[in-house]
Amino acid sequence: MNVRTVELFASLLALIALVGGVSYVLLGLWVSPRASVVGEIRRLALWLAWLVAAGATAGSLYFSEVANYVPCRLCWFQRICMFPLAGILLVAAIRKDRNVRWYALPLLIAGICLSTYHYLIEWKPSLGEGACGIGPSCTDVWFRRIGFVTLSFMALSGFIAIAALLFVQPNTSHDQSSEQ
Repeated sequence: MNVRTVELFASLLALIALVGGVSYVLLGLWVSPRASVVGEIRRLALWLAWLVAAGATAGSLYFSEVANYVPCRLCWFQRICMFPLAGILLVAAIRKDRNVRWYALPLLIAGICLSTYHYLIEWKPSLGEGACGIGPSCTDVWFRRIGFVTLSFMALSGFIAIAALLFVQPNTSHDQSSEQ
């Protein structure tokens, strides 16, 4: 499989994660929490969040180590936020610890802010004056698939999907009593 194919595949996965996370939020707000789709996603949320974090970590390592896309300073900061989530969420999924969301929250907030800023300066480089020091520029774009999906967009999609999976809590009396 060549690098361009992996770029497209990873771009599609990022879009699926983003649309899935946003859809889950909307379903959680508008559909009965006892609905089978919402209930199933809720039941698997920790494993799905781990899958997103693990996929983002693997993708990031692929692009830097196999495709030789040298990470910029903001990419490194995004990695600092995403990589630990893969381990933290795996342990939480095994232990069925829904309270992991509070441990993950600082990483998610920082990751969303960094990824959003990085994505913005890819489109408007003048916003990024001084964002990067030595090394690749944070305004450089290795690729844009489907017209708008870049590495920073993929990271942003991952952080949003994980946040949605961890924080959307359809209320049922059973769920509330088991989490207290």
